[in-house]
Amino acid sequence: MAGQMKTVALFLAKEGCEAELETLLRSMLAPSRAEPGNLRYDLWREAAAPGHFVLDELYVDEDAVAFHRASPHFKAYLARIGDLASRTAILATSLDVEASPE
Repeated sequence: MAGQMKTVALFLAKEGCEAELETLLRSMLAPSRAEPGNLRYDLWREAAAPGHFVLDELYVDEDAVAFHRASPHFKAYLARIGDLASRTAILATSLDVEASPE
């Protein structure tokens, strides 16, 4: 059985694109969180650098990641992100993850 999948994406806004980048990233929150198989979809901003953002995503498995990447909102995001920011993303599988206390 495949384990959970985590995506961490780091964004550095191009000069003058900070607000538009934030708007684009925020537009992904609700539809991504509503997807089957999505466990977390959180947006962070670096405290000392307002144009630096982090997306922290967690999915039940690879199929959920594939569903997300095939969604209309993800395709729309891909069409715009290169104009607004540089992006580094990793897709990781769980090795040793402690459950959150209830």
